Amino acid sequence: MQSNPFSRHAQQVLTVAQGQTSGPGSDPSIARSWLRCLEDYHLDPARVQAPVVLEHGRLLESRERLRQVLQIADNEMNSLHQQLSGAGHAVLLTDARGVILNCVTAPSERRIFERAGLWLGADWSEAREGTNGIGTCLVERQALTIHQDEHFRGRHTGLTCSASPVFDPHGELLAVLDVSSARPDVSRQSQFHTMALVNLSAKMIESCYFLRHFEQQWLLRFHLQAESVGLFSEGLLAFDGDGRICAANQSALNLLGTIRGGVLGKPLDRFFACSHDEMFSRATLQGSTAWPLHTRDGRQVFASLRGQARAPVWSVPVALPQTAAPGICLLDPALREDFRRAVRVFERDVPLLLRGETGCGKEAFAQAVHQASARRDKPFVAINCASIPESLIESELFGYRGGSFTGARKEGMRGKLLQADGGTLLLDEIGDMPLALQTRLLRVLEERQVVPIGGEPQAVDVRIISATHRDLLERVAHGGFREDLYYRLNGLEVALPALRERSDKAPLLDFLLAQEAEGQVIEIEPKARQALLDFAWPGNVRQLRNVLRTLVALCEEGRIEYPDLPQMVRNVGVGPANAIAGQARSHDGRVCLGDAERQALLSALEANHWHMTRVAEHLSISRNTLYRKLRKHGIARAC
Repeated sequence: MQSNPFSRHAQQVLTVAQGQTSGPGSDPSIARSWLRCLEDYHLDPARVQAPVVLEHGRLLESRERLRQVLQIADNEMNSLHQQLSGAGHAVLLTDARGVILNCVTAPSERRIFERAGLWLGADWSEAREGTNGIGTCLVERQALTIHQDEHFRGRHTGLTCSASPVFDPHGELLAVLDVSSARPDVSRQSQFHTMALVNLSAKMIESCYFLRHFEQQWLLRFHLQAESVGLFSEGLLAFDGDGRICAANQSALNLLGTIRGGVLGKPLDRFFACSHDEMFSRATLQGSTAWPLHTRDGRQVFASLRGQARAPVWSVPVALPQTAAPGICLLDPALREDFRRAVRVFERDVPLLLRGETGCGKEAFAQAVHQASARRDKPFVAINCASIPESLIESELFGYRGGSFTGARKEGMRGKLLQADGGTLLLDEIGDMPLALQTRLLRVLEERQVVPIGGEPQAVDVRIISATHRDLLERVAHGGFREDLYYRLNGLEVALPALRERSDKAPLLDFLLAQEAEGQVIEIEPKARQALLDFAWPGNVRQLRNVLRTLVALCEEGRIEYPDLPQMVRNVGVGPANAIAGQARSHDGRVCLGDAERQALLSALEANHWHMTRVAEHLSISRNTLYRKLRKHGIARAC
């Protein structure tokens, strides 16, 4: 006998089948879903049953199929969780069947959501769990919120779920992004804000996936406003070397006033008043500054084109400064000596431990060591120990034998260690590796054998480079890292300097600029160059590279001038608390607070890689204030 609340809810659901539409059933989408659950799926709203969870092997297969989507979504999901102030929310990503592939929530709240059935691998399709945010979103193919009693099953009425679909470049459902809350005080009205954030994040994931999926093809980005090119609302058209469209996102179809079937396979000049030759001549490898483009019906849009230009735009390339290793600049004497010593011991099979601040170039240094070694023609494989769920990292690192457990792929899966056989494996963020895996890794290093899950030992010849921004000895002291593994990995420790500490900042600036320019002749006026050299660069080389990439994309006539620099660089010496106020005055002395505040926000976001907590600290404001200001100025992250 079910409890009274379950019985009352079941009775409410059954009234929909009788044609009555009161309460939650008065919403047409809820009523449709409840009827599907009763008539098509034959579900019982009062029945309590455990969720259906995929076997480990099948979950790995599902994650592998959406590997690129998971990589793109990871930062967006963490950012969304922070925007929702974290507490009481789980951010979920599922595949097109409704199976949960990733979950971001506070560790202290994980059990709360697991008790609600929100497990990695759990099937939340409508046919399994009845009306719910994920499953009903998949059927309705639109963003929606399922609030408490709107769920079909009585056991789910403590949840409130806001979900948005993620479509692939061909208009097929790719995934669902969902935010679920188990708090009883969540009102229907409070979900309007949550739903808007979820929908925005889903569109960003969609756009980023489109851009990556067509990395090797020409890509036209366009919008009615020039400043919106590069934001999630832009139109995206991918096309081949003959100018025939092979994919379009929904924004492009809306801007062109057509349907997907009306553009696929059609030439670009059917929609734009621009010849193929003229269009291709405007292409740049990173996508140029937006330029005016007219549609065939006379409307003006602004567009940028990414691809290899058919006609040269600049004839004199920038020469890369000579360095001591491929791919990195090593004109700092101390860093060059560290590199020489690292290559020497690496050739003798001595493990390297790279330590340094985030963004200082640890992976680039590791790749350069590999390229300078006798193993340069063998694989270089990197795995980030902090970005893979703890339950899956063992399979990622060691692999598994085919048929070793229910749902395992017949051919099995080679782990990263075997993929790197004969070459180099970079264990990035090694300080975040779970203790149980540390034990297995130590055994591999000592025995030179890998034992895949369910498999037999296999000999492996791999050299290890580890990297971390953590103090591993401190982790050892607190029991978070094995002491014996620390000494096994620390054959030679290389402390990579922060950018502000390097003596080769000037040639490094030229080196990175040349890489980002990709053959363009780009000049930097002396004042702008000095400002770039004087800036402290808290995000290190990664931050400098991102700023240079933006400057190259925006510069006109091949020259970067001082006013082109981000405000944060021009405001050297201005404290974070005064950053906004210091930017509030225009050249003629008049106060332009709105524009200045927007520019200050953009500069701080860029400086801190859109890490919202750091941005708020940088500006000395709360996170809630930061998000309010972002909404006020219409600022959203572009890919």
